[in-house]
Amino acid sequence: MSELKRVYNFNPGPGVLPLEVLQEAQAELLNFKGTGMSVMEISHRSKEFEAVIQTAEADLRELLGIPSNYKVMFLQGGATLQFAMIPMNLRAAGASADYVVTGSWSKAALKEAKKLGAVHIAATTESENFNCLPDKYDFDPKAAYVHYTMNETIHGVEFFNEPVVPDGVPLVCDTSSNFISRPIDVSKYALLYAGAQKNAGPSGVTVVIARDDMIARTPENLPVMLDYKTLAESGSLHNTPPSFAIYMVGLVFKWAKKMGGLAAMEKHNREKAAIVYNAIDDSAGFYRGHTVPEARSLMNIPFRLPSEELEETFAKEAKKNDLIGLKGHRSVGGMRASVYNAMTIEGAKELSKFMADFQKRNG
Repeated sequence: MSELKRVYNFNPGPGVLPLEVLQEAQAELLNFKGTGMSVMEISHRSKEFEAVIQTAEADLRELLGIPSNYKVMFLQGGATLQFAMIPMNLRAAGASADYVVTGSWSKAALKEAKKLGAVHIAATTESENFNCLPDKYDFDPKAAYVHYTMNETIHGVEFFNEPVVPDGVPLVCDTSSNFISRPIDVSKYALLYAGAQKNAGPSGVTVVIARDDMIARTPENLPVMLDYKTLAESGSLHNTPPSFAIYMVGLVFKWAKKMGGLAAMEKHNREKAAIVYNAIDDSAGFYRGHTVPEARSLMNIPFRLPSEELEETFAKEAKKNDLIGLKGHRSVGGMRASVYNAMTIEGAKELSKFMADFQKRNG
């Protein structure tokens, strides 16, 4: 067998996974828990898979401190399907929902919600090219809910405090790209959701954490696979779930616990992000960060070079040095380093070292 070669994976999603999680999955791939089958082959109705999904939920509840009056669902369709499911389930006919727009993904959530009913933009930073957080809000005290995106993957903007919404208005959050990267107070939210493929596992499963009174809002006439009430009551097993992806996120939750939980994860993530941001800030303008310092994401770090030609060269040379996935999103260009939970300190240091050397040769 050839020697294992691993690169430094800065892709924005599917993103880097912990090596020990991949190795554990590899070791169990052909014979899961003595069944003589892969976890991809066992029945989702079997006691072996019920243990997988129940353990994953229990570990996530422990990591996030999820109160008992919240359901955890492992669903399909990515965060993008949630853009439609949330207004379908939580916004009554004739009601309006508030949206905070701070980047491409919150803008996409707004667009889907608008197709299905009334929306109100409570705040937007589009005129600032999504490089900051809002400094004021115009919330509707009668809104069905307020939706915001905690971390914008493309523009590298992250909320570290929740928007203060009117009393009684439910707060809904897309936390896909900073899920389980630091502690949050789940009790402040009516519903949280996250595509797993950034921080928690492979693509194919979306985690939804919803308070019981929100699930009770689900109207009677929704298609069954878009109905939170049915999906929650079935324990995410109404139909065949994305079983392998759920198994993988369960392994990642155990890894996060082993790493010391979310407080330790935040410390690790702040250290990594600081290494890359320092490389930008110490470059005397050769590298230019997109986001104002107080809104900088710990997960996604977009930056520009003096020219698009240099950016192309940077990406090609970085790849030759096993620094993968650094091209920015096609909608904004430039470069972007995604330093999710499983990115190592060593990886951040290697990127910083390459950036300094590239500037020395091209500055």
